Amino acid sequence: MRNILLEICYDGSLYHGWQVQKNAVSVQQVLQDALEKLLCERPDVKGCSRTDSGVHANSYFVSFKTDKGIKTENVLTGLNTYLPKSIAVKSCREVAEDFHPRYSAVSKEYIYKLYNGRIRDPFFNNYAFHYRYPVNAEYLNSEAKAFLGTHDFKGFCSARSDVGDTVRTVKRFDVFREGDMVFFRVEADGFLYNMVRIMVGTLLFVNEGKIKSGELAEIISGGERKRAGKTAAPQGLYLNRVNYE
Repeated sequence: MRNILLEICYDGSLYHGWQVQKNAVSVQQVLQDALEKLLCERPDVKGCSRTDSGVHANSYFVSFKTDKGIKTENVLTGLNTYLPKSIAVKSCREVAEDFHPRYSAVSKEYIYKLYNGRIRDPFFNNYAFHYRYPVNAEYLNSEAKAFLGTHDFKGFCSARSDVGDTVRTVKRFDVFREGDMVFFRVEADGFLYNMVRIMVGTLLFVNEGKIKSGELAEIISGGERKRAGKTAAPQGLYLNRVNYE
């Protein structure tokens, strides 16, 4: 049995997240449809993360197992023929049979894009969050360092999550500006449901003075969701990179 690993990218604005849904179109469903056309079988595909509705991916890894002898380069070209323009396969290769795109990952990196222009730009509607208030990116970059290290992030997790272990290690958190676009880049060994979006929303509370300088560490250790900021809009979020050994 061959274990095939795909690296894909996708525009999440057209999909109800990664995972198959009963009454909505997901990235996983569309990918499986394309694989069925190519292989004449419908393999079970394993994803590296559960992205929400409207969230995008610059780099997302998927694996599936098959007995078919098709060459990996033909999987790449064939899938890109059958997939819609909103999803593309960037690479394809065979990996060890016990490789899992989620559990074999050592860290993931997300980027959140915030459009900080005074007037909304219709071309960014589905690809960045429009935030009109002035943003001090250098100040937020300094405050964001409170997230670094190993913490219990239960206060930065959606109430809908049923995960037991809420401890995660954040390796990097940078906030920087390029013109009217402000970027939030965070890398961790794993993320809770809505964790990045809540982190960004909390930093926007810091930007607005609703959370004072130096208070973020106490909010993290307190573990209360109500003390953190709002969950930022999904369209600004991108799974940017997944790191493996």
